[in-house]
Amino acid sequence: MAGVDNKVKKGIKWSKAVTWIFFIIYLVFLIYALFFDENYGRTITNRSYNYNLILFKEIKRFYKYRHLLGGQAVFLNIFCNVIAFIPFGFFIPLLHEYKRSIVTVTLISFEISLTVEVMQLFFKVGSFDVDDLFLNTLGGLLGIILFTIITKIKKRR
Repeated sequence: MAGVDNKVKKGIKWSKAVTWIFFIIYLVFLIYALFFDENYGRTITNRSYNYNLILFKEIKRFYKYRHLLGGQAVFLNIFCNVIAFIPFGFFIPLLHEYKRSIVTVTLISFEISLTVEVMQLFFKVGSFDVDDLFLNTLGGLLGIILFTIITKIKKRR
């Protein structure tokens, strides 16, 4: 029986290591998109302080002018901010068993998003936007909800 326990422990360690590798790859892509990708306005020529402190102001603006801005701009600004943080909300409880509370993961998502937004303002890369903060946090929340649903489905089987 001890041999089986060792195989299970090795399998868990291997699974955890693979999860960490995927999480790191995800973070590298996220950091690149948030700070360096020219497709998202992260250029050296765009070095001014830009910020929005009014919740839903930019979301409303993008929706109102969606025909002028185009579907891609609206999708990138609204949905990509949510989608970008779904993996974060999924990975945190997967990697840290003690951080499986929806409230905890949502707060961590908010804190990381706030850190990113402040860094973007400080380094003049992109803009500080409370709408992004809201959308990123929503993505983290959806990630932990997805994790919770998958975990419950696996337990039933």
